[in-house]
Amino acid sequence: MRALPVRVDAVLVQAVIAAALSFAHLHDLALAAGQDGWKAWAYPVSVDLLLVAAWGRLRSGEAKAAGWCWFFVALTASLGANVATAGLLDLENVPAWLRILVAGWPAVAFLGGTLLAHGAVNPSGDRATAPEPPSTAQAPEPTAADVEPLTAAPELPAAAPESASFPPSSVPPALVTLARKVANEHRARTGTDIDTSTLRARLGVPMPLAEAITTQLT
Repeated sequence: MRALPVRVDAVLVQAVIAAALSFAHLHDLALAAGQDGWKAWAYPVSVDLLLVAAWGRLRSGEAKAAGWCWFFVALTASLGANVATAGLLDLENVPAWLRILVAGWPAVAFLGGTLLAHGAVNPSGDRATAPEPPSTAQAPEPTAADVEPLTAAPELPAAAPESASFPPSSVPPALVTLARKVANEHRARTGTDIDTSTLRARLGVPMPLAEAITTQLT
């Protein structure tokens, strides 16, 4: 089988070379400032990791202000090391202020990395909607219009004259049940027993029949 041609990305190669040079400059500067051994190698790692973390925050599109701030801090540290080791600084006699900056860099890198890694991940996203508390408002008192259509009234016998009387035994049981329900609702709402006139108006029956129903309710 014919081997597939390997494509070399020129930009990636350039980035690797630039990173290696910057890494070496940071190492040399840390070594000149008194950070010998593994500590001199840890300094360039911390700078590069802070750059990567800041660039990742910028690409995510969230908290760009913090991302740009720490990106420029890490970029300044990298550029400063490149310039300092380019012959403009005597690495055999490093000034005290530079030693202080190099010694304080780990704390700055730790703070930046922590804020970038544990900052607000989605500050602009939709916040979870808190469930609304159950309403404690008292239900409105039922009106006559709300109570009347509770159940359909049974068919009543043919209307009798107002002067006719109805014996209590002739009142349909269904009508008595409906009247008792209306009376209970009236008592719960007003605190008093329903009178015959109100019961007659609520049921729509003649007065003699309302009187007979009232007798059944007592």
